[in-house]
Amino acid sequence: MSPVRRCSRTACGRPAVATLTYVYADSTAVLGPLATYAEPHCYDLCAEHSERLTAPRGWDVVRLTDGAGPTRPSGDDLEALANAVREAARPQERAAQAGGDGPRAADPMEVARRGHLRVLRSPDA
Repeated sequence: MSPVRRCSRTACGRPAVATLTYVYADSTAVLGPLATYAEPHCYDLCAEHSERLTAPRGWDVVRLTDGAGPTRPSGDDLEALANAVREAARPQERAAQAGGDGPRAADPMEVARRGHLRVLRSPDA
């Protein structure tokens, strides 16, 4: 017996990636991430069959996504990161322009924080 669970569809030997179960009382088919163990009343489906899944007329299909997967950063996250990089580079530029007054003259002050990122303002501003 292979440790990899296979798709429940007849004649399909691809590895299962999702589990399908039915809630008959609500006329709903629920398709979610692959269950941790095989249930006799659930169906394991491969990627192709889980994407093409349709339910009987009058039934709803609920597709649950796996929250453990990596998420893409939002535009706000990327903009905050770019701003933090720009701010981090500015004190070094000003210290070089000031003729070597040292890094103390251009020490930035923290204005705000978003997660692990900081918004900095130079004392000159």
